[in-house]
Amino acid sequence: MEAQELSQLLQVRRDKLSELQGEGRDPFKITKFDRSHTSAQIKENYTEEERELKKRGSDEVEIIKAKISPFDGQVVSVAGRIMSKRGMGKVGFVHVADLDGQIQLFVKKDILGEEEYNRFKKLDIGDIIGAKGEVFTTQTGEISIRVDEITLLSKSLLPLPEKFHGMTDTDLRYRQRYIDLIMNEDVKKTFINRSKILASIRSYLNGQGFLEVETPMLVSNAGGAAARPFETHFNALDEDFKLRISLELYLKRLIVGGFDRVYEIGRVFRNEGLDTRHNPEFTLMELYQAYTDYHGMMDLTENMYRHVAQEVLGTTKIVYNGIEMDLGKPFERITMVDAVKKYAGVDFNEITTLEEARAAADKHHVEYEERHKKGDILNLFFEEFAEEHLIQPTFVMDHPVEISPLTKKKPENPDYVERFEFFMNGWEMANAYSELNDPIDQRERFKAQEELLAQGDEEANTTDEDFMRALEIGMPPTGGIGFGIDRMCMLLTDSPAIRDVLLFPTMKPLAKD
Repeated sequence: MEAQELSQLLQVRRDKLSELQGEGRDPFKITKFDRSHTSAQIKENYTEEERELKKRGSDEVEIIKAKISPFDGQVVSVAGRIMSKRGMGKVGFVHVADLDGQIQLFVKKDILGEEEYNRFKKLDIGDIIGAKGEVFTTQTGEISIRVDEITLLSKSLLPLPEKFHGMTDTDLRYRQRYIDLIMNEDVKKTFINRSKILASIRSYLNGQGFLEVETPMLVSNAGGAAARPFETHFNALDEDFKLRISLELYLKRLIVGGFDRVYEIGRVFRNEGLDTRHNPEFTLMELYQAYTDYHGMMDLTENMYRHVAQEVLGTTKIVYNGIEMDLGKPFERITMVDAVKKYAGVDFNEITTLEEARAAADKHHVEYEERHKKGDILNLFFEEFAEEHLIQPTFVMDHPVEISPLTKKKPENPDYVERFEFFMNGWEMANAYSELNDPIDQRERFKAQEELLAQGDEEANTTDEDFMRALEIGMPPTGGIGFGIDRMCMLLTDSPAIRDVLLFPTMKPLAKD
Protein backbone atom coordinates (compact mmCIF):
# COMPACT_ATOMS: atom_id res chain seq x y z
CA MET A 1 0.00 0.00 0.00
CA GLU A 2 1.39 3.39 -1.01
CA ALA A 3 2.25 5.78 1.82
CA GLN A 4 -0.13 8.45 0.50
CA GLU A 5 -3.03 5.99 0.24
CA LEU A 6 -2.35 4.71 3.76
CA SER A 7 -2.23 8.24 5.09
CA GLN A 8 -5.64 8.96 3.56
CA LEU A 9 -7.11 5.79 5.10
CA LEU A 10 -5.75 6.72 8.50
CA GLN A 11 -7.27 10.18 8.24
CA VAL A 12 -10.65 8.78 7.22
CA ARG A 13 -10.73 6.56 10.30
CA ARG A 14 -9.77 9.41 12.59
CA ASP A 15 -12.44 11.59 11.03
CA LYS A 16 -15.02 8.88 11.75
CA LEU A 17 -13.85 8.78 15.37
CA SER A 18 -14.08 12.56 15.66
CA GLU A 19 -17.62 12.45 14.28
CA LEU A 20 -18.62 9.84 16.85
CA GLN A 21 -17.07 11.83 19.65
CA GLY A 22 -18.90 14.95 18.45
CA GLU A 23 -22.17 13.01 18.69
CA GLY A 24 -21.37 11.92 22.23
CA ARG A 25 -20.82 8.32 21.07
CA ASP A 26 -17.09 7.93 21.85
CA PRO A 27 -16.48 4.14 21.76
CA PHE A 28 -13.47 4.46 24.04
CA LYS A 29 -15.71 5.61 26.89
CA ILE A 30 -17.64 2.31 26.88
CA THR A 31 -16.41 0.23 29.81
CA LYS A 32 -18.15 -3.13 29.31
CA PHE A 33 -20.39 -5.25 27.12
CA ASP A 34 -22.39 -8.20 28.37
CA ARG A 35 -21.61 -11.11 26.05
CA SER A 36 -23.82 -14.16 26.47
CA HIS A 37 -22.04 -16.62 24.18
CA THR A 38 -18.96 -17.11 22.01
CA SER A 39 -19.17 -18.03 18.33
CA ALA A 40 -18.24 -21.65 19.08
CA GLN A 41 -20.86 -22.04 21.81
CA ILE A 42 -23.55 -21.03 19.34
CA LYS A 43 -22.31 -23.19 16.48
CA GLU A 44 -21.71 -26.30 18.58
CA ASN A 45 -25.42 -26.55 19.29
CA TYR A 46 -26.28 -27.15 15.65
CA THR A 47 -26.08 -30.46 13.83
CA GLU A 48 -25.54 -31.38 10.22
CA GLU A 49 -28.96 -33.02 10.22
CA GLU A 50 -30.71 -29.80 11.18
CA ARG A 51 -28.82 -27.78 8.59
CA GLU A 52 -29.93 -30.14 5.86
CA LEU A 53 -33.53 -29.96 7.02
CA LYS A 54 -33.44 -26.19 7.05
CA LYS A 55 -31.99 -26.10 3.54
CA ARG A 56 -34.92 -28.20 2.32
CA GLY A 57 -37.42 -26.20 4.31
CA SER A 58 -38.60 -29.38 6.04
CA ASP A 59 -41.41 -29.27 8.59
CA GLU A 60 -39.34 -31.62 10.71
CA VAL A 61 -37.22 -28.67 11.77
CA GLU A 62 -39.78 -27.55 14.33
CA ILE A 63 -39.90 -31.04 15.78
CA ILE A 64 -36.15 -31.34 16.33
CA LYS A 65 -35.52 -27.71 17.20
CA ALA A 66 -35.99 -28.00 20.95
CA LYS A 67 -33.85 -31.12 21.22
CA ILE A 68 -30.99 -30.20 18.93
CA SER A 69 -30.82 -26.42 18.64
CA PRO A 70 -31.46 -24.62 21.89
CA PHE A 71 -30.04 -21.44 20.32
CA ASP A 72 -32.26 -21.46 17.23
CA GLY A 73 -34.55 -18.46 17.58
CA GLN A 74 -32.87 -17.44 20.84
CA VAL A 75 -31.58 -13.92 21.35
CA VAL A 76 -27.85 -13.87 22.06
CA SER A 77 -25.14 -11.26 22.42
CA VAL A 78 -21.68 -11.68 20.90
CA ALA A 79 -18.60 -9.47 20.67
CA GLY A 80 -15.50 -9.44 18.54
CA ARG A 81 -13.54 -7.85 15.70
CA ILE A 82 -15.02 -7.21 12.25
CA MET A 83 -13.03 -9.32 9.76
CA SER A 84 -15.14 -8.85 6.62
CA LYS A 85 -18.08 -6.79 5.29
CA ARG A 86 -20.30 -7.19 2.25
CA GLY A 87 -23.66 -6.06 0.98
CA MET A 88 -24.59 -2.67 2.44
CA GLY A 89 -27.64 -1.81 0.34
CA LYS A 90 -30.53 -2.46 2.68
CA VAL A 91 -28.86 -5.61 3.95
CA GLY A 92 -25.31 -6.15 5.15
CA PHE A 93 -23.25 -9.13 6.27
CA VAL A 94 -20.22 -9.00 8.52
CA HIS A 95 -18.06 -11.71 10.04
CA VAL A 96 -17.00 -11.10 13.62
CA ALA A 97 -14.05 -12.96 15.15
CA ASP A 98 -13.65 -13.87 18.80
CA LEU A 99 -11.22 -16.27 20.51
CA ASP A 100 -13.16 -19.34 19.37
CA GLY A 101 -13.63 -18.46 15.70
CA GLN A 102 -16.00 -16.36 13.61
CA ILE A 103 -19.74 -15.95 13.25
CA GLN A 104 -21.78 -14.11 10.62
CA LEU A 105 -23.99 -11.16 11.50
CA PHE A 106 -27.01 -10.44 9.29
CA VAL A 107 -27.84 -6.73 9.50
CA LYS A 108 -31.05 -5.43 7.91
CA LYS A 109 -32.07 -1.80 7.64
CA ASP A 110 -35.74 -2.60 8.39
CA ILE A 111 -34.77 -4.29 11.67
CA LEU A 112 -32.02 -1.96 12.86
CA GLY A 113 -33.64 1.31 11.81
CA GLU A 114 -32.35 3.83 9.28
CA GLU A 115 -30.22 5.90 11.64
CA GLU A 116 -28.46 2.94 13.26
CA TYR A 117 -28.07 1.21 9.91
CA ASN A 118 -26.27 4.24 8.49
CA ARG A 119 -23.92 4.18 11.47
CA PHE A 120 -23.38 0.47 10.87
CA LYS A 121 -22.35 1.13 7.26
CA LYS A 122 -19.57 3.44 8.50
CA LEU A 123 -17.93 0.67 10.52
CA ASP A 124 -14.49 -0.50 9.30
CA ILE A 125 -12.83 -3.87 9.15
CA GLY A 126 -10.87 -4.15 12.37
CA ASP A 127 -13.45 -2.36 14.52
CA ILE A 128 -14.53 -4.20 17.66
CA ILE A 129 -18.29 -4.42 18.10
CA GLY A 130 -20.93 -6.01 20.27
CA ALA A 131 -24.13 -7.31 18.69
CA LYS A 132 -27.43 -8.69 19.93
CA GLY A 133 -29.97 -10.62 17.94
CA GLU A 134 -31.68 -13.89 17.10
CA VAL A 135 -29.79 -16.98 15.95
CA PHE A 136 -30.88 -18.48 12.65
CA THR A 137 -29.50 -20.43 9.71
CA THR A 138 -29.26 -18.83 6.25
CA GLN A 139 -30.42 -20.56 3.07
CA THR A 140 -26.81 -21.58 2.43
CA GLY A 141 -26.68 -23.29 5.82
CA GLU A 142 -24.51 -20.75 7.64
CA ILE A 143 -25.32 -20.19 11.29
CA SER A 144 -25.83 -16.46 11.74
CA ILE A 145 -27.29 -13.80 14.01
CA ARG A 146 -30.13 -11.55 12.84
CA VAL A 147 -28.99 -8.33 14.51
CA ASP A 148 -31.32 -5.87 16.18
CA GLU A 149 -28.67 -3.94 18.13
CA ILE A 150 -25.02 -3.07 17.42
CA THR A 151 -22.56 -1.25 19.69
CA LEU A 152 -19.17 0.02 18.57
CA LEU A 153 -16.82 -0.91 21.42
CA SER A 154 -13.45 0.16 19.98
CA LYS A 155 -12.52 2.04 16.80
CA SER A 156 -9.61 0.57 14.83
CA LEU A 157 -7.45 3.46 13.66
CA LEU A 158 -5.00 1.33 11.69
CA PRO A 159 -6.12 -0.97 8.84
CA LEU A 160 -5.45 -4.70 9.08
CA PRO A 161 -3.28 -6.40 6.43
CA GLU A 162 -4.95 -7.16 3.11
CA LYS A 163 -7.42 -10.02 3.56
CA PHE A 164 -6.23 -12.65 1.09
CA HIS A 165 -2.49 -12.29 1.64
CA GLY A 166 -2.68 -11.70 5.37
CA MET A 167 0.44 -11.14 7.39
CA THR A 168 3.20 -13.19 5.77
CA ASP A 169 6.38 -11.26 6.61
CA THR A 170 7.94 -13.50 9.29
CA ASP A 171 9.95 -10.79 11.01
CA LEU A 172 6.92 -8.49 11.15
CA ARG A 173 4.74 -11.31 12.48
CA TYR A 174 7.07 -11.81 15.45
CA ARG A 175 7.35 -8.08 16.14
CA GLN A 176 3.61 -7.44 15.85
CA ARG A 177 2.21 -10.65 17.30
CA TYR A 178 -1.10 -8.94 18.05
CA ILE A 179 -1.77 -8.58 14.31
CA ASP A 180 -0.42 -12.07 13.63
CA LEU A 181 -2.98 -13.52 16.06
CA ILE A 182 -5.80 -11.57 14.40
CA MET A 183 -4.93 -12.56 10.83
CA ASN A 184 -3.61 -16.11 11.17
CA GLU A 185 -5.94 -18.65 12.75
CA ASP A 186 -3.21 -21.32 12.89
CA VAL A 187 -1.01 -19.03 14.99
CA LYS A 188 -3.82 -18.50 17.48
CA LYS A 189 -4.37 -22.27 17.65
CA THR A 190 -0.65 -22.85 18.34
CA PHE A 191 -0.70 -20.64 21.40
CA ILE A 192 -3.97 -22.05 22.66
CA ASN A 193 -2.36 -25.49 22.42
CA ARG A 194 0.74 -24.22 24.20
CA SER A 195 -1.46 -23.18 27.11
CA LYS A 196 -3.13 -26.61 27.07
CA ILE A 197 0.28 -28.34 27.07
CA LEU A 198 1.35 -26.42 30.18
CA ALA A 199 -1.96 -27.13 31.89
CA SER A 200 -1.64 -30.83 31.05
CA ILE A 201 1.91 -30.99 32.43
CA ARG A 202 0.78 -29.37 35.67
CA SER A 203 -2.21 -31.68 35.93
CA TYR A 204 -0.03 -34.76 35.45
CA LEU A 205 2.64 -33.72 37.95
CA ASN A 206 0.13 -32.55 40.55
CA GLY A 207 -1.55 -35.94 40.21
CA GLN A 208 1.81 -37.58 40.93
CA GLY A 209 2.14 -35.68 44.20
CA PHE A 210 4.50 -32.93 43.02
CA LEU A 211 4.37 -29.46 44.54
CA GLU A 212 4.74 -26.46 42.21
CA VAL A 213 7.04 -23.78 43.62
CA GLU A 214 8.73 -20.52 42.62
CA THR A 215 12.40 -19.66 43.08
CA PRO A 216 14.45 -16.46 42.50
CA MET A 217 15.23 -15.14 39.03
CA LEU A 218 17.80 -12.61 40.30
CA VAL A 219 20.68 -14.56 41.83
CA SER A 220 24.19 -13.83 43.02
CA ASN A 221 25.46 -17.16 41.63
CA ALA A 222 23.95 -18.39 38.36
CA GLY A 223 24.66 -22.12 38.50
CA GLY A 224 23.06 -25.41 37.58
CA ALA A 225 23.90 -25.38 33.87
CA ALA A 226 26.70 -24.69 31.43
CA ALA A 227 25.70 -21.30 30.07
CA ARG A 228 26.80 -17.67 30.05
CA PRO A 229 24.51 -15.53 32.24
CA PHE A 230 23.13 -12.05 31.80
CA GLU A 231 24.43 -9.65 34.44
CA THR A 232 22.75 -6.67 36.08
CA HIS A 233 23.23 -4.33 39.05
CA PHE A 234 20.92 -4.02 42.04
CA ASN A 235 21.08 -0.36 43.03
CA ALA A 236 19.45 -0.72 46.45
CA LEU A 237 22.16 -3.14 47.64
CA ASP A 238 24.89 -1.83 45.34
CA GLU A 239 25.53 -5.43 44.32
CA ASP A 240 25.92 -7.18 41.00
CA PHE A 241 23.38 -9.91 40.28
CA LYS A 242 22.75 -12.35 37.47
CA LEU A 243 19.60 -13.63 35.80
CA ARG A 244 19.21 -17.34 36.48
CA ILE A 245 20.31 -19.83 33.85
CA SER A 246 18.74 -22.80 35.62
CA LEU A 247 16.27 -23.70 38.38
CA GLU A 248 18.35 -26.50 39.85
CA LEU A 249 20.21 -25.26 42.90
CA TYR A 250 17.23 -23.66 44.63
CA LEU A 251 14.94 -26.63 43.95
CA LYS A 252 17.54 -28.95 45.47
CA ARG A 253 17.56 -26.75 48.57
CA LEU A 254 13.85 -27.53 48.87
CA ILE A 255 14.55 -31.26 48.64
CA VAL A 256 16.97 -30.76 51.54
CA GLY A 257 14.20 -28.90 53.36
CA GLY A 258 11.87 -31.91 53.14
CA PHE A 259 9.77 -31.19 50.04
CA ASP A 260 10.12 -34.64 48.47
CA ARG A 261 8.63 -33.80 45.06
CA VAL A 262 8.91 -30.27 43.64
CA TYR A 263 8.75 -28.66 40.22
CA GLU A 264 8.92 -25.21 38.72
CA ILE A 265 7.95 -23.91 35.28
CA GLY A 266 9.59 -20.57 34.65
CA ARG A 267 11.71 -18.33 32.50
CA VAL A 268 15.49 -18.69 32.48
CA PHE A 269 17.99 -16.49 30.67
CA ARG A 270 21.13 -17.50 28.79
CA ASN A 271 23.39 -14.99 27.08
CA GLU A 272 23.70 -16.89 23.82
CA GLY A 273 22.78 -16.57 20.15
CA LEU A 274 19.45 -16.75 18.36
CA ASP A 275 18.46 -19.56 16.01
CA THR A 276 15.48 -21.78 15.23
CA ARG A 277 15.83 -23.65 18.55
CA HIS A 278 17.38 -21.02 20.84
CA ASN A 279 16.06 -17.82 22.37
CA PRO A 280 17.98 -16.11 25.20
CA GLU A 281 14.80 -16.00 27.30
CA PHE A 282 12.98 -19.32 27.33
CA THR A 283 10.74 -21.54 29.46
CA LEU A 284 12.31 -24.35 31.45
CA MET A 285 10.70 -26.89 33.73
CA GLU A 286 12.75 -28.66 36.34
CA LEU A 287 11.52 -31.23 38.82
CA TYR A 288 13.17 -33.16 41.62
CA GLN A 289 11.98 -36.30 43.37
CA ALA A 290 13.57 -37.71 46.51
CA TYR A 291 14.35 -41.39 46.86
CA THR A 292 14.54 -42.17 43.16
CA ASP A 293 17.23 -42.08 40.46
CA TYR A 294 17.60 -41.35 36.76
CA HIS A 295 15.71 -44.52 35.86
CA GLY A 296 12.72 -43.12 37.77
CA MET A 297 13.10 -39.90 35.78
CA MET A 298 13.02 -41.89 32.52
CA ASP A 299 9.77 -43.54 33.53
CA LEU A 300 8.26 -40.19 34.54
CA THR A 301 9.35 -38.54 31.27
CA GLU A 302 7.93 -41.31 29.11
CA ASN A 303 4.61 -41.34 30.97
CA MET A 304 4.28 -37.55 31.04
CA TYR A 305 5.01 -37.04 27.33
CA ARG A 306 2.52 -39.76 26.45
CA HIS A 307 -0.11 -38.24 28.76
CA VAL A 308 0.30 -34.70 27.40
CA ALA A 309 0.15 -35.75 23.73
CA GLN A 310 -2.95 -37.85 24.29
CA GLU A 311 -4.73 -35.15 26.29
CA VAL A 312 -3.87 -32.19 24.06
CA LEU A 313 -3.74 -33.80 20.60
CA GLY A 314 -5.88 -36.88 21.14
CA THR A 315 -3.12 -39.20 19.91
CA THR A 316 0.33 -40.43 20.91
CA LYS A 317 1.51 -40.25 17.30
CA ILE A 318 2.78 -36.81 16.40
CA VAL A 319 3.97 -35.51 13.05
CA TYR A 320 6.69 -32.88 12.84
CA ASN A 321 7.83 -31.55 9.48
CA GLY A 322 6.31 -34.62 7.83
CA ILE A 323 8.06 -37.10 10.16
CA GLU A 324 5.93 -39.30 12.42
CA MET A 325 7.13 -39.94 15.96
CA ASP A 326 5.35 -42.49 18.12
CA LEU A 327 5.11 -41.71 21.83
CA GLY A 328 2.96 -44.78 22.36
CA LYS A 329 5.83 -47.23 21.95
CA PRO A 330 8.48 -47.82 24.65
CA PHE A 331 11.22 -45.20 24.32
CA GLU A 332 14.63 -46.48 23.23
CA ARG A 333 17.39 -46.45 25.87
CA ILE A 334 21.06 -46.38 24.79
CA THR A 335 24.31 -45.33 26.45
CA MET A 336 26.34 -42.47 25.00
CA VAL A 337 29.25 -44.86 24.39
CA ASP A 338 27.00 -47.27 22.47
CA ALA A 339 25.44 -44.42 20.48
CA VAL A 340 28.89 -43.23 19.37
CA LYS A 341 29.88 -46.80 18.53
CA LYS A 342 26.66 -47.26 16.53
CA TYR A 343 26.80 -44.04 14.51
CA ALA A 344 30.53 -43.18 14.40
CA GLY A 345 32.07 -46.64 14.54
CA VAL A 346 34.34 -45.61 17.44
CA ASP A 347 34.26 -47.64 20.67
CA PHE A 348 35.24 -45.48 23.65
CA ASN A 349 35.31 -48.60 25.82
CA GLU A 350 38.57 -49.38 24.05
CA ILE A 351 39.95 -45.83 24.42
CA THR A 352 41.66 -45.52 27.79
CA THR A 353 43.78 -42.37 27.56
CA LEU A 354 43.39 -38.75 26.53
CA GLU A 355 46.01 -39.26 23.81
CA GLU A 356 43.96 -42.10 22.27
CA ALA A 357 40.83 -39.95 22.40
CA ARG A 358 42.60 -37.08 20.64
CA ALA A 359 43.96 -39.45 18.00
CA ALA A 360 40.45 -40.76 17.31
CA ALA A 361 39.16 -37.18 17.08
CA ASP A 362 41.93 -36.23 14.64
CA LYS A 363 41.16 -39.26 12.49
CA HIS A 364 37.45 -38.44 12.32
CA HIS A 365 37.95 -34.66 11.96
CA VAL A 366 36.30 -33.85 15.30
CA GLU A 367 37.56 -30.49 16.54
CA TYR A 368 38.49 -30.18 20.22
CA GLU A 369 40.25 -27.71 22.50
CA GLU A 370 43.39 -28.16 24.60
CA ARG A 371 41.33 -28.14 27.82
CA HIS A 372 39.09 -30.99 26.66
CA LYS A 373 39.51 -34.34 28.41
CA LYS A 374 38.57 -37.81 27.22
CA GLY A 375 34.96 -37.43 28.33
CA ASP A 376 34.63 -34.08 26.55
CA ILE A 377 35.84 -35.66 23.33
CA LEU A 378 33.34 -38.53 23.69
CA ASN A 379 30.59 -35.92 23.96
CA LEU A 380 31.92 -34.11 20.86
CA PHE A 381 31.74 -37.39 18.94
CA PHE A 382 28.17 -37.87 20.11
CA GLU A 383 27.13 -34.38 19.01
CA GLU A 384 28.87 -34.76 15.64
CA PHE A 385 27.73 -38.26 14.65
CA ALA A 386 24.81 -39.46 16.77
CA GLU A 387 22.37 -36.67 17.65
CA GLU A 388 20.87 -36.21 14.17
CA HIS A 389 19.84 -39.88 14.03
CA LEU A 390 17.79 -39.80 17.24
CA ILE A 391 14.39 -39.10 15.66
CA GLN A 392 12.14 -41.44 17.65
CA PRO A 393 11.94 -40.89 21.44
CA THR A 394 15.31 -41.96 22.84
CA PHE A 395 17.06 -41.79 26.21
CA VAL A 396 20.85 -41.41 25.85
CA MET A 397 22.37 -42.52 29.16
CA ASP A 398 25.60 -42.57 31.15
CA HIS A 399 27.51 -39.43 30.24
CA PRO A 400 31.20 -38.85 31.03
CA VAL A 401 31.87 -37.27 34.41
CA GLU A 402 33.79 -34.35 32.86
CA ILE A 403 30.59 -32.81 31.43
CA SER A 404 28.31 -33.58 34.40
CA PRO A 405 29.39 -31.58 37.48
CA LEU A 406 26.16 -32.10 39.45
CA THR A 407 25.60 -35.82 38.83
CA LYS A 408 26.25 -39.01 40.77
CA LYS A 409 28.99 -41.26 39.42
CA LYS A 410 28.12 -44.79 38.36
CA PRO A 411 29.33 -47.01 41.23
CA GLU A 412 30.69 -49.65 38.88
CA ASN A 413 32.39 -47.13 36.53
CA PRO A 414 33.24 -43.73 38.08
CA ASP A 415 34.37 -42.28 34.74
CA TYR A 416 30.66 -42.02 33.91
CA VAL A 417 27.60 -40.65 35.69
CA GLU A 418 23.95 -41.59 36.10
CA ARG A 419 22.60 -39.09 33.62
CA PHE A 420 20.45 -39.15 30.52
CA GLU A 421 19.38 -36.75 27.82
CA PHE A 422 16.04 -37.28 26.12
CA PHE A 423 16.03 -36.85 22.33
CA MET A 424 13.32 -36.52 19.70
CA ASN A 425 13.67 -35.31 16.12
CA GLY A 426 17.43 -35.11 16.68
CA TRP A 427 16.89 -32.50 19.42
CA GLU A 428 17.72 -32.63 23.10
CA MET A 429 14.36 -32.34 24.85
CA ALA A 430 15.34 -32.99 28.48
CA ASN A 431 18.38 -33.55 30.70
CA ALA A 432 18.23 -35.68 33.86
CA TYR A 433 20.46 -36.96 36.66
CA SER A 434 20.73 -39.12 39.67
CA GLU A 435 21.59 -36.00 41.62
CA LEU A 436 24.96 -35.69 43.34
CA ASN A 437 24.32 -35.45 47.08
CA ASP A 438 27.87 -35.99 48.35
CA PRO A 439 29.04 -32.53 49.51
CA ILE A 440 32.73 -33.49 49.47
CA ASP A 441 32.54 -34.73 45.87
CA GLN A 442 30.41 -31.71 44.92
CA ARG A 443 33.02 -29.27 46.24
CA GLU A 444 35.71 -31.00 44.17
CA ARG A 445 33.50 -30.74 41.07
CA PHE A 446 32.93 -27.03 41.69
CA LYS A 447 36.69 -26.59 42.10
CA ALA A 448 37.25 -28.23 38.72
CA GLN A 449 34.63 -25.93 37.21
CA GLU A 450 36.37 -22.86 38.59
CA GLU A 451 39.63 -24.01 37.03
CA LEU A 452 37.85 -24.19 33.69
CA LEU A 453 36.47 -20.69 34.28
CA ALA A 454 40.00 -19.45 34.91
CA GLN A 455 41.07 -21.05 31.62
CA GLY A 456 38.46 -19.00 29.74
CA ASP A 457 35.33 -21.20 29.81
CA GLU A 458 32.62 -18.57 30.32
CA GLU A 459 29.96 -21.27 30.80
CA ALA A 460 31.67 -22.97 33.75
CA ASN A 461 30.07 -22.90 37.22
CA THR A 462 31.44 -21.30 40.38
CA THR A 463 31.10 -22.62 43.91
CA ASP A 464 27.76 -21.77 45.53
CA GLU A 465 28.58 -21.79 49.25
CA ASP A 466 24.97 -21.65 50.42
CA PHE A 467 24.13 -24.62 48.21
CA MET A 468 27.14 -26.44 49.64
CA ARG A 469 25.84 -25.71 53.15
CA ALA A 470 22.49 -27.25 52.17
CA LEU A 471 24.20 -30.40 50.88
CA GLU A 472 26.17 -30.67 54.11
CA ILE A 473 22.88 -30.59 56.04
CA GLY A 474 22.00 -33.67 53.99
CA MET A 475 20.05 -34.34 50.75
CA PRO A 476 18.42 -37.74 50.19
CA PRO A 477 19.04 -39.77 47.02
CA THR A 478 17.22 -37.74 44.37
CA GLY A 479 16.31 -37.87 40.72
CA GLY A 480 16.06 -34.59 38.82
CA ILE A 481 15.27 -33.47 35.30
CA GLY A 482 15.02 -30.31 33.22
CA PHE A 483 12.58 -30.07 30.30
CA GLY A 484 12.76 -27.58 27.43
CA ILE A 485 9.11 -26.52 27.33
CA ASP A 486 9.45 -24.46 24.15
CA ARG A 487 10.91 -27.35 22.15
CA MET A 488 8.18 -29.62 23.47
CA CYS A 489 5.61 -27.10 22.23
CA MET A 490 7.37 -26.92 18.86
CA LEU A 491 7.06 -30.68 18.37
CA LEU A 492 3.47 -30.95 19.58
CA THR A 493 2.29 -28.01 17.42
CA ASP A 494 4.46 -28.76 14.34
CA SER A 495 6.09 -25.33 14.58
CA PRO A 496 9.33 -24.83 12.60
CA ALA A 497 11.06 -22.36 14.95
CA ILE A 498 11.13 -21.54 18.64
CA ARG A 499 9.87 -18.05 17.82
CA ASP A 500 6.67 -19.64 16.56
CA VAL A 501 5.83 -20.85 20.08
CA LEU A 502 6.98 -17.72 21.95
CA LEU A 503 4.34 -15.00 21.94
CA PHE A 504 6.97 -12.27 22.07
CA PRO A 505 10.39 -13.65 21.07
CA THR A 506 13.60 -11.68 21.46
CA MET A 507 14.15 -9.47 18.41
CA LYS A 508 16.93 -7.14 17.37
CA PRO A 509 15.66 -3.56 17.79
CA LEU A 510 14.71 -1.84 14.57
CA ALA A 511 17.07 0.88 13.41
CA LYS A 512 15.87 4.36 14.32
CA ASP A 513 15.12 6.73 11.47
